[in-house]
This record gives sequence, structure tokens and C-alpha cells, in this order.
Amino acid sequence: MIKQTLESKTENSNKILWEKGDFTEIALLMRRSGEELVTNLGITSLQRILDLGSGDGTTAIPLARTGAEVLGIDIAKNLVEAGNRRAKEEGLSNLKFQEGDACNLQEVPDHSFNLTLSMFGAMFAPKPFDVASEMVRVTKPGGRIVMGNWIPNDPSSFVSQLLKISSSFSPPPPEGFVNPMTWGMKAYIMDYFAKAGVKAEKISLLKDTYSFISPDKTPEDLIESLRKYYGPTMNAFESAEKNGKVDKLREQLIELANSENRNTGTGISIPATFLRVIVEV
Repeated sequence: MIKQTLESKTENSNKILWEKGDFTEIALLMRRSGEELVTNLGITSLQRILDLGSGDGTTAIPLARTGAEVLGIDIAKNLVEAGNRRAKEEGLSNLKFQEGDACNLQEVPDHSFNLTLSMFGAMFAPKPFDVASEMVRVTKPGGRIVMGNWIPNDPSSFVSQLLKISSSFSPPPPEGFVNPMTWGMKAYIMDYFAKAGVKAEKISLLKDTYSFISPDKTPEDLIESLRKYYGPTMNAFESAEKNGKVDKLREQLIELANSENRNTGTGISIPATFLRVIVEV
């Protein structure tokens, strides 16, 4: 009973984290990269695709534009509602968003999808072994799983550095917490999928780049948006306020954003290296 209660709290805290603020504001800076990624995946209209941790559709929308049948699942109710609004506005009857937990896709039958995709979503679910098992279960034999995961301690990964700074101002995680950044480390990835029955030779890893792009935002604007709308950064600022360290946190994050910005004129273009995980099922 105690274990079940702890697990329930962990799952609920994950839902609370991603329903906090409004991640759609951050997703606006990632749209172009989502479209480029879908182009690189070589999607066909005959495929059935699951976008796990889909947010409001940064990848699900361009996936559906190819004609494929797409289901977006996210733990955050507000993001699911936003995704369904976007799908309706674009007239994409082949796209649906619904609430769900990457650790337990109980509403999804076995072998349902040709492609199971998760860009920076499933990596934040609290039980990685369960996540790997569920992704394998719902993917058709001969299909593939593609994940995009931030890489820990990578100096070329903006988000990795952002989360590292934010965590240094946040209270320690609860007992039993599994760092989501393990999904950016080869040894952990191999272990997660091995427990799900996937052989090592069926898994390939490569570095790729996702970019935060806006023609009219400054690095300072980006940090302010993260402070207002991005759960992990919001939590860090709330903790910093209690300790009188808000200015120090803001200064470090702005310094990071300025150092990573590739635009020399107006606007931002901040690349973020990630690990692309490809699993043949």
C-alpha cells in the first residue's frame, strides 16, 4: 500500500509539472524543428503513428499532414485540449489527442502502431522501464520506436544545461526519483529496452539537433517565457524566491541563452543537441 501511494504521488507530480504554466508558449519556438524532423523520418500516408508526450502537436501536426493516422498522447489535460483545437483548425481528421500516461498505456492495444515517436516527452515519465516496455508493446513487429532525449552534461545541449542550472536552485528530488536525463545515456537506454526484450543490435543512437527559433524574441525574452510557462523552470524560480536567489538564477539562465544564441542580429536561434534513439521492433 505504501509503495502504491508513493508511485501515485510520483505520477501525480509529473502530471502537475506538465500542466503547470502553458507549454504551448514554449512549443511555438520549436515548430520549425518539429516539421524538419518529420521530413527526415520519411513518413508514408499508410502508417499508424503514436506520438507519446505529444504536447500540443509540435510533431503530431506535421506527422498528420503527411496523411498518416496519428494519435497524440500526453499526461497534461491542457496540452491535449490545445492539440485537439489545433487539429480541428487544420481540418486534420486523421489526428486525435488524448490523455494518457507513458508508463501505462492501458487504453492502447498491443501492436497498434508502425511508429511510436516521443520527442522529449516519454523521457520525463517517472518509470523508465515501464515506458520502454509499453512503447515496445504498442509497436507492430517490424515497426520502429524513435525517441529524442536530452543528453546530460552535454555542453552543446541548451536544454541539458538549462535543466542542470534549474535543478541546482530546486529542492532535492523525492526518494525513488529517476533522473529523466538517464534517457540520454547509452548504458541506461540499452538496459531499459533490454528489459523490454529488445536486443542491443536493434538499437541505434545518434546525435541530432533541435532548435529554438523566433524572429522577434531576445534571449532575455526566452528566459522570461521559460519562467512563466515551463514547469521545471517555474519550479526553480519558485524555490529561488524562497531563498532570495532569483536574480542569481535569472542571471545564469540569461548568460546561458546569450552564449548559445546563434543569431547575430534580432531574434533567437538556439540549437540544442539531443540523442536520437531508434529501435527496430
